Amino acid sequence: MSNVNADRRVESDWWVHPIPPNVIFGEGFYCETAQIFRHLHTTAPGAVRIGDHVSCYAGCSFALGKNGTCSIGDFTLVNGALIMAEERIEIGSHCLISWNVGIADSDFHPLEPAQRLIDAQALAPFFKNRPPRPKLRTMPVIIADNVWIGMNATILKGVTIGENSVVAAGSVVTKSVPANVVVAGNPAIVVKKFND
Repeated sequence: MSNVNADRRVESDWWVHPIPPNVIFGEGFYCETAQIFRHLHTTAPGAVRIGDHVSCYAGCSFALGKNGTCSIGDFTLVNGALIMAEERIEIGSHCLISWNVGIADSDFHPLEPAQRLIDAQALAPFFKNRPPRPKLRTMPVIIADNVWIGMNATILKGVTIGENSVVAAGSVVTKSVPANVVVAGNPAIVVKKFND
């Protein structure tokens, strides 16, 4: 069972659009509103794959570029995360992802000043001579099973978070995190190890 009807509409949803056809979800999927998929810019089949008994609440947003993909394992709860994928974000099973968490596999704008000027023009909707956007640098984000990410944490491109680890509230994760630890701070560092 799920709260999503056969026509991919969420029961009692204020958002008029159904869940997009390229979002694949398993048994027991709870979706508070299909509005969380309003920023899917990809039409690739299966761009978003959601496992069984996953819960996605209204504060979430899946912002996927034309080549972006995202997968979420079974029994994961995503309470209010912004998931921004130009390439790939993988979230494991039994994860807890809290409010205002940002997970991004790209910087989404060039770092070099001259390239940022071009990017600003390329993104201006009413600029008549819009140049193409500069190429973005992407690196996948992998979040293993049973990871807890606290409120207002940020996970940046290229990061892998090992299984059973915790990212403390407000942390900025710029480098990969081993399994069975707690990380905190900006940039996040290991502050505790769990016993094996």
